[in-house]
Amino acid sequence: MLSRILITLLIIDSIVLITAILLQAGKGGGLAASFGGVSSSTESILGTRQAGNLLTKLSWWGGGLFLGLSFVLSLVAPRTSAPRSILDQTFAPPPVQTAPATTQPGASVLPIQPAPTGDAAPIPPATKTP
Repeated sequence: MLSRILITLLIIDSIVLITAILLQAGKGGGLAASFGGVSSSTESILGTRQAGNLLTKLSWWGGGLFLGLSFVLSLVAPRTSAPRSILDQTFAPPPVQTAPATTQPGASVLPIQPAPTGDAAPIPPATKTP
């Protein structure tokens, strides 16, 4: 229950933080200048100096709140099980098949012939005809 509230606050804070950062005017005017043409909407309402101070403070407070909420959420988050390594598990041998392998219908089965012994005459190499 507490983790859901913290996640909701974290999402709201991230949206406010993104908005405050995108509305700040950079050295080249930034994204804020593209919304209002020459002057952005926050500058026309609050003035140039106040808009910069307000958005800067909002960015700092939003970033600090984001870090704080993330830290508290990592402490409060429910943990279902402790992390384990796959190398700690014991490996079992594969199960032994008790049923004999059967061939599929229509599959041809070739007889197995014994390997030739050393007494047999060697097979002459194939020759090419011109």
